[in-house]
Amino acid sequence: MPDIQMRFDKDMLVLSSPLEAVLARQGVDVQADLEYLVLIEPDALRDTVRMEKVAGAQCLVAATEGIAPARLAHKGMDGREADFARAALDLLRPLKPQHLLAEIGPCGLPLDGSSADSLNENRSQYARAAHAFDGQEIDALLLTGFSRPDDLKCALMGVRQVTDVPVFASVKVDGQGMLEDGRTPVEDAVAIMAEYGAQVAGFECGAPIEQMTAVAKRAATCNLPLLVQVRAGKRNPRQDGPTPENPYYCPDAMVDAAIALRAAGVQFLRAIGEVSPACTGALAAAVMGLDVVLSDQQNRA
Repeated sequence: MPDIQMRFDKDMLVLSSPLEAVLARQGVDVQADLEYLVLIEPDALRDTVRMEKVAGAQCLVAATEGIAPARLAHKGMDGREADFARAALDLLRPLKPQHLLAEIGPCGLPLDGSSADSLNENRSQYARAAHAFDGQEIDALLLTGFSRPDDLKCALMGVRQVTDVPVFASVKVDGQGMLEDGRTPVEDAVAIMAEYGAQVAGFECGAPIEQMTAVAKRAATCNLPLLVQVRAGKRNPRQDGPTPENPYYCPDAMVDAAIALRAAGVQFLRAIGEVSPACTGALAAAVMGLDVVLSDQQNRA
C-alpha cells in the first residue's frame, strides 16, 4: 500500500462505509453481534466488505469502531483487542485496497474533565486500542464518533502515546457546525485535532448540502486535509426527493454532496448512517480521478 500521506492535498479519496446498515437489513443484531462476527465468523461479512471495494472506495476501513477495551469487555471479550484488530484487518487484506484504515470510536466510559483519574483512564483506553494494531500494516487510524472536546482530546492524546501512525479525527456536528454539547463550534474541534496530532480533520453531518459545505469551509481554518462523513437517514419508501430531515435519501443525492464538498476543499469522503455500497459508489463516481480543490486559506504549499 502506498503512503497515504503522499496523497494529502492531491487526490480525492473515498472511505468505505460502516457495515452496520447493510448487516442490519440482513437481520443481524449489529449492536450485539458485530464484534463477534468479525472475530468468529468473518465469512458472514466478506461479501459486504467486498461490495464496498467494488463500489470504488480507495480506502477500506476496518470494522473496529468498538475496539476500546471497556467496550469489548462489556461484550465478554476482555483482553482480546489484538485478536479483534487482526481479524478485522485480515478480512480486508485479500481485497488489496489502495489504503487500509482502522477505526476507533468512543471508549464508552464516563469522563469527568476535572478528575485526573478519569482523564488518565480514558486516555489509557485509547492508548490500548491503538496498541492493538501494533505490528499490523495500516495507513492510518480513524478516530470517529466524538461529540465532546474532552473526549476528542483524550482519544488523540491516548493514541499519540503509543503510535506515530497518521490519524484521521472526526466529530459529530449539526447543520450549524456545533458539536452535540451545544457549546463547541467546528472551528474549535478541528483546532484541537491540529494541536493534538491529527493529520486529517473531519466531521460527520446529515444537514442539507448548503449547510454542510458552509461547515466544511469553516473547518478548513485548521489547515489540515479535510474528511466529511455524509450521514444518511432512514429512507421513507414514499420519499421521492430530498428533505431537510433526510437530504441524502438515495445514492444519487450523494453525487451532489460530493461535488459541493470537493468545491469547498474537502479531500476525503465517506457515506455513513442508513447507507449501502451504492452510496459509496455514488461518492466515488462523482470525484473519480479528480484532484483536491484547495481554497486560499488551505494553501499549504
